[in-house]
Amino acid sequence: MMKRGVIFDFDGTLLDSMGMWTGIDRTFLLENGIEPPKGISDIVKKMTIHQSAAYFVERFSLAMTPQQVEDRIEALADEQYRYHLPLKEGAAELLAALHQREIPCCIASVTYPSLIEAALERLQIGQYIDFYLTPTHEGEGKHTPFLYHRAAERMGIAPAEAVVVEDSLHAAATAVIAGYYTIGVYDPVADGDWQKLCSLCQRTERSLKALCDPSFYSIFE
Repeated sequence: MMKRGVIFDFDGTLLDSMGMWTGIDRTFLLENGIEPPKGISDIVKKMTIHQSAAYFVERFSLAMTPQQVEDRIEALADEQYRYHLPLKEGAAELLAALHQREIPCCIASVTYPSLIEAALERLQIGQYIDFYLTPTHEGEGKHTPFLYHRAAERMGIAPAEAVVVEDSLHAAATAVIAGYYTIGVYDPVADGDWQKLCSLCQRTERSLKALCDPSFYSIFE
């Protein structure tokens, strides 16, 4: 079936930010007097913002509300998104090429809306993105396809007509099971999942630059 739109993940797919998130988890725990347990970032990376904040409060008995945890982590990340984090290789080129071909593109992300907006503005790629979506409730993390379905519905296309581009194994698995044509993109933070991602997705690439190619554009024709 011909594809009619692309749903991009943001962190680790378009933006080179996953390494920063590992550091922020540790920074937050350390400033609260807690030695970060081994593998803590691997646990929370599969959660929504709301879920990870509640998890931190419960697991570490923090004298904070989940909302206070969310606010503090957002503040820690803000400077990086606003001033420093770069795009992944090939991201700007690919988005510009899809825009030129009038192929709708959106972002489906579980990160903070304010951070997405700051990065889009600084990196000057907002012009290529029709809209972005983040979870509105607990059921919209990427362990379910609801966020992808919202994106496809807003673009006016069926799941089978949409391409999902993800770096995360669990998110890609959700998209594949839900019937999306799913492309896995390499991120060094998820290096241990790369072979599984290659086996799961319809296509995998080590760089978005590899998608700037007639073989990719042809699926929209």
